[in-house]
Amino acid sequence: MAHPQVVIGVDSSTQSTKALAVDAETGRVLGEGRAPHRVDSRHGQESDPAQWWDALTAAVAATGWADRAHALAVGGQQHGLVTLDAAGAPVRPALLWNDVRSAPQAAELVRKFGPDRWAAELGSVPGASFTAAKWAWLRATEPEHAARTAAVRLPHDYLTERLTGTATTDRGDASGTGWWTPDGYHPAVLDHLGLDPALLPAVIPAGTPAGHARPGGPLRPGTLVAAGTGDNMAAALGLGLTAGTPVLSLGTSGTVYTVARHRPADPTGTVAGFADALDGWLPLACTLNCTLAVDRIAALLGRDRQDVEPGGSAVLLPYLDGERTPALPHASGLLHGLRHDTTAGQLLQAAYDGAAYSLLAALDDVLAVDGPGAADPERPILLIGGGARGRAWQDTVRRLSGRPVQLPAARELVALGAAAQAAALLTGERADAVARRWGTADGPVLPALARDDAALERIGTTISQTAALQGDGPR
Repeated sequence: MAHPQVVIGVDSSTQSTKALAVDAETGRVLGEGRAPHRVDSRHGQESDPAQWWDALTAAVAATGWADRAHALAVGGQQHGLVTLDAAGAPVRPALLWNDVRSAPQAAELVRKFGPDRWAAELGSVPGASFTAAKWAWLRATEPEHAARTAAVRLPHDYLTERLTGTATTDRGDASGTGWWTPDGYHPAVLDHLGLDPALLPAVIPAGTPAGHARPGGPLRPGTLVAAGTGDNMAAALGLGLTAGTPVLSLGTSGTVYTVARHRPADPTGTVAGFADALDGWLPLACTLNCTLAVDRIAALLGRDRQDVEPGGSAVLLPYLDGERTPALPHASGLLHGLRHDTTAGQLLQAAYDGAAYSLLAALDDVLAVDGPGAADPERPILLIGGGARGRAWQDTVRRLSGRPVQLPAARELVALGAAAQAAALLTGERADAVARRWGTADGPVLPALARDDAALERIGTTISQTAALQGDGPR
């Protein structure tokens, strides 16, 4: 019996690193590994990049296939700012995607170039999460660290470079920086940021290896290493996503996205115009507060996270970490419409509704990128992420969207997408075609529920009426 060709896909996320060893032919998972990360939340949201490397090494080794794998790819959390000195060591802890201290710098960038120009030339209007805003924050508040910086990387770039010794990135993750365009890095943005393009990695085409594993890492020296990509792009690969299919991911953050043939250009900033990891686009809307925020409300109420009750008039906006959609980086949570007969279970359901509302409100904009009629309104939403297995989340999405929901049986889609990217180096296929051959999106379909228009109107009205209260300045 022939030995399988094995590839390893890595998901380096905010909280941990996961690694899957996968049979490149069948998609069967042969081994798994996991190692935690620490996030320092004392001042913002920061992590030491060196611990990502240690976690990757441990997780890859734990799969049992590190010394036999034929290729590897890394999917990593988007937007984070990794600054390295001339010796390749971190200058300071990495600023993570959900660090909102850079909100004033993001606002200044939008004022400088205007939202229409951002959307037209770079595809997205930058928010506090974007790497460009984080670099501007670093220059403004820690100029000594900016001056010492000899290389600027995204989290997945940093790990790929540690594996191979080559400074590369891909179009998908690069599109979340705020300085990438399909024609290369944007000179006017880099000039305004005081960022020398020589500090940035080379953007390599899809299907091109970043290099080969060097000695001293978790892999056998010479193992192929793919370009890798951002976590949302990797998850799209992991699903074998086709144009017009909606995805809603329920994790620390909530995201809704699809693959599109045309480049997004939304000057309101609701839809980020990301590139995918291949040759298309990944229009995406994101909230900062999703499963962790709802779990926090459940803990405050002393209830299990599934212990919801229908009815009631309460609106709970769980903006516990500021918010990205709507763009309220300094907002806090808000409770409105409380009555004597409001129950704790209804309050918990209101938290679910508040977390899901903005994502579903943006879904039509995400799906409209390829034009009217490009997306089938009856097509199920692919529900993924840690919250997707929860009954309360499933029912909330169905009730507020009025659409059926499909639950892909495959887990760890970011790592699976990275594995598909690695497998594509061996087979010559497109990475999304590899995942479709593996059947990663297969799973049960839950039928649609009648759309709860009253709840949607109640939440939308509350958001519009409390905009002044939420404000946009520091708290």
